[in-house]
Amino acid sequence: MAVRKEILSAHFTIWAAAFGLVSDGYQNNLMTMANVIFKRLYPKAYTAVVSTRVSNSLLVGKCAIIGQMLVGLICDRIGRKVALVSTTALIVLGAALATAAHGAGGSPAGLFWFLTFARGITGIGVGGEYPASSTSASEAANEKMTESRGSVFIMVTNFVLSFGGPLAVSVFLIVLSAVGEEHLQTIWRVCFGIGMLLPTTVFYFRIWMLSTRLFRKGAIKRHVPYRLVIQRYWKSLIGTCGAWFLYDFITFPNGVFSGTIILSVIHDGDIKRTAEWQLLLGTIALPGVFIGALLCNPLGRRNTMMLGFSSYLVFGLAIGLTYDRITKVVPLFIIFYGLMQSFGNMGPGNMLGLVSAESYATPIRGTCYGLSAAIGKAGAAIGTQAFTPIQLHLGKKWTFIVAAICGTTGILVTYFFISDMTGVDLPDEDMKFMQYLAENGWTGEVGEGGNELPNRA
Repeated sequence: MAVRKEILSAHFTIWAAAFGLVSDGYQNNLMTMANVIFKRLYPKAYTAVVSTRVSNSLLVGKCAIIGQMLVGLICDRIGRKVALVSTTALIVLGAALATAAHGAGGSPAGLFWFLTFARGITGIGVGGEYPASSTSASEAANEKMTESRGSVFIMVTNFVLSFGGPLAVSVFLIVLSAVGEEHLQTIWRVCFGIGMLLPTTVFYFRIWMLSTRLFRKGAIKRHVPYRLVIQRYWKSLIGTCGAWFLYDFITFPNGVFSGTIILSVIHDGDIKRTAEWQLLLGTIALPGVFIGALLCNPLGRRNTMMLGFSSYLVFGLAIGLTYDRITKVVPLFIIFYGLMQSFGNMGPGNMLGLVSAESYATPIRGTCYGLSAAIGKAGAAIGTQAFTPIQLHLGKKWTFIVAAICGTTGILVTYFFISDMTGVDLPDEDMKFMQYLAENGWTGEVGEGGNELPNRA
């Protein structure tokens, strides 16, 4: 019976990661159309500064070490299960508060400060979901399907995260069609409220599941030798942190503000038409995920990642240098914009989570993954903060030219600092790490509970 429960637990861990991360993707993209609605409802109060603050609050919640770094530490020091349940609860709480947001006396300023606070709480949960779900999914996939671990990991992480974009816009269009454009207050509140449903569905499975076998055997819960960790993994940390920073610096502002970009291109201000183009943009971006999942083994993680970064150079320059002409042909602009995002999904979008989960040993996988993702979300927050000033002072075309510059830098960071772990069994790296610790005089205990596999130099 215990064996059967462990087998089922591994499968539940993988599928629960998918359901948890699709809710993250939904939350990441909620502000895309909400920004358009708030500009319509509060044209004077919803200034560029307020828009950036509210849009950025989810990212600030994630990158302020509260979400990803803290939960990464909890993953390693307390357990994967505690981290997963905690992040789910925070997402539900933040989504509930955002749905009920009000300003004192109907004040728009109060409303947007309330939303900033609520989205920050959601951001802590969403940020924590990255290391919690991804580390658990990679370990569970390694137990059941080592050879196809990369493809499975991509489909239950980046695919569902990317699917969250079209899902959020689809929900918006359904609600808009049901209640009409004259009820914009109802529309954004319903869309925010639906964000509570997906994380709620995984509560039961996460309470029931076991920690992965790799974690139970390899956890270091006391006296973690962080100095030795940095000595062994400094190069990988530069690679995963640096590449993730560059990718999120490009991707998140282009996602959050894509609705307003499209609105400025179509000129007529029609909310439904803007959402339809946004849905097409998000849909074009999805095939890249499947291509990356197919390429990650035969081409290798590192090469696939560099290929994806190169798309920002190609499409970023193509759009940026011809911006005034290409935006006059809306379908062509959307296709090029979508292809840039699709190739981004294929490369760093798929590979960053995968290489961050594979590059580090089990005892510090959550911590190093959380640090890498947190630096990435710092890039997202900085990019989102810089997006509007870049548009206002340099021109809209420069948002795409900057993407090309970041893509070029991403290629270099990946080439020099990312190790290709294609085909490597995760326990092999654990053994090398434990041997390294022993050779350097570490005498701690390994295993959940602190009494398995004592290590003596």
